[in-house]
Amino acid sequence: MEQRISLITLGVSDLARARRFYEEGLGWKVGLSEGEIVFFQLNGLILSLYPRTALAQDAGIPEAGSGFAGITLAHNVGSEPEVDAVLNEAQRAGGGIVKPARKAEWGGYSGYFADLDGHLWEVAHNPYFPIDGEGNTWLG
Repeated sequence: MEQRISLITLGVSDLARARRFYEEGLGWKVGLSEGEIVFFQLNGLILSLYPRTALAQDAGIPEAGSGFAGITLAHNVGSEPEVDAVLNEAQRAGGGIVKPARKAEWGGYSGYFADLDGHLWEVAHNPYFPIDGEGNTWLG
């Protein structure tokens, strides 16, 4: 298997609501929307939103389950003020601040928000992981 992630799909309870959060609340542009799935083209990766029930059915597992799923998504930015700005943007869009931004023990600055379905997003400034002009984050 090649060392690559091509697409991340978030199972959501209300597709229209989730789309509004990412599209209108966070300002992301929909790349493709067909039926019950919405795709956002990111830098070399695709994020999709799909009904949680249908996603569980597609994977052949029960939908039941809540709480911490053992995964977070991360959005790195170029400065500490940008971390605060993104967290504020997420909160204005209806997301919940899970952990306010603060200096991290590893030398950066980060905080967490949860989207409308509880998916955790870390927003971080990591001075050791540079971000290129295309928005790609690299190991320093």
